[in-house]
Amino acid sequence: MSAAEATRDELAWLEGIFIPQASLAIPVGDAGFVSGVTVTEQFRTFRGKLFLPEDHGRRLAGSLALVGIDSPWCVEELLAAAAEVAAHNHRLATHGQDPATTDLGLVIFATPGDLAAQHGGQAGSPRVAIHTFPLAYSMWAAAYDTGVALRTVAVTQVPETCWSLDAKVRSRLHYHLADRAAHAREPGARAVLRHADGRISETSTANVAIVRGDTILTPPRGDALGGVSLAHTKQLATELGYAWHEQSLTAAECADADEILLTSTPSCILPATRFDGAPVGSGMPGGVYRSILDAWSREVGLDIAAQARGGVVVPPSP
Repeated sequence: MSAAEATRDELAWLEGIFIPQASLAIPVGDAGFVSGVTVTEQFRTFRGKLFLPEDHGRRLAGSLALVGIDSPWCVEELLAAAAEVAAHNHRLATHGQDPATTDLGLVIFATPGDLAAQHGGQAGSPRVAIHTFPLAYSMWAAAYDTGVALRTVAVTQVPETCWSLDAKVRSRLHYHLADRAAHAREPGARAVLRHADGRISETSTANVAIVRGDTILTPPRGDALGGVSLAHTKQLATELGYAWHEQSLTAAECADADEILLTSTPSCILPATRFDGAPVGSGMPGGVYRSILDAWSREVGLDIAAQARGGVVVPPSP
């Protein structure tokens, strides 16, 4: 089915074919389901257009290579299909409304295909799919103004001897357990994962950066996944005149920070205002965070926080 033939349905893309999204399914014998061997890349749209698609595409290509999944489709073909799926589904989501009122998340994922052990010893070829979902604004809309609580936990980051943190994958049991532990200590808090030697890595959903005066510090590659939104934050921060340095961080340095920034694809940038039960800085979102969020909003042409709250979406004044 082509996109034109499916205009009344939300679209997905599976193995080179556009299909109704409601029909998207992966067999239970797929290695991605049985063994969790799944490379994934998450995008978001602004006014229905994918944001930073080439940057996400490069990370996707790197993840596929690290895991050893040889996609039959090149990244450029996947990005073209993703753009069509996003545009079509966004038109349906905003029918009769301002296109800026809401946006979508989009996922490209790839698995090795059918697991030989569940298919008579015959392994399948890689399976690649694309789908969208409504951004869950309600999960973070208030945090633009109040911030997020973070908690360090005993659950540690996966060591490099298991797999490279440069690979964005769906093997995330440690994230689930870490967030459970954080919620048990402080309802609503997000977990901060550390390495076995204490180095700060990331949260289950975001990269972490801290602010000291006019300097922003963030863990280097190897300590955490290289975030697309983190790299974009660096670009915006540098343009605003802030210094940016990469260095390994400790929990004590996070607790003593003037501000803590959390960057991720769906929410772009959020402040963390509590760390292990104590206020970060003043305990309120800080000036560095607000200046970067405003710059991001100006770039995409809408007020990111207001969109999440369901309010006015015009960009802030320069």
